[in-house]
Amino acid sequence: MIPQELIHYIETEIIPRYSAFDKAHNLSHVQTVIAESLALARQHPEADERLVYTIAAYHDTGLCRDRATHHLVSGEILTADRNLHRWFTRAEIQTMREAVEDHRASADHAPRSLYGRIVAEADRLIDPDTTLRRTVQYGLKQNPTADEAWHYERFCKHLKEKYAPGGYLKLWFPESRNAERLKELQTIIEDEARLKSLFHRMFQEEQA
Repeated sequence: MIPQELIHYIETEIIPRYSAFDKAHNLSHVQTVIAESLALARQHPEADERLVYTIAAYHDTGLCRDRATHHLVSGEILTADRNLHRWFTRAEIQTMREAVEDHRASADHAPRSLYGRIVAEADRLIDPDTTLRRTVQYGLKQNPTADEAWHYERFCKHLKEKYAPGGYLKLWFPESRNAERLKELQTIIEDEARLKSLFHRMFQEEQA
């Protein structure tokens, strides 16, 4: 059971911070990660939904500083939030910090706990259309003046490094919906003509 006071605090003080982030990490993103995290937690009775909810809410708050270290900064923000001591022990806060730090797809180590695996899996959000569009959006944010050819090259490079067989993306729950959706995305990545067509449409839409 998640205390209503905790929900109110996070909904009014933490979640609104995502409105200042990029399109790939906006309010819709954090709300989806929270929902996906709680759905995974319900499949694992040993998981405490209070912790799962809070970890998901804080996982990208470090984007207020930068993207490269945002997972570590998010952990710092969570730990420094004295309000959380109303609902959690110091040990629980440390567990949540580690889970937030471990959520990043490019991390060089596996999540240290079930909570880290849950938020990491929920954050993957593998939906072919959403994943492709977020990749286009991030490229435009990083280099808005580059031409379409440059963006397509970056788009393909990122998708192959992360999502293609052998890529650095790791899934932690074989029974999750992500496993099936990853296969669908890999099929698109392997079809160059289809991938280029989808990219062109999304690129034009995002520029408009």
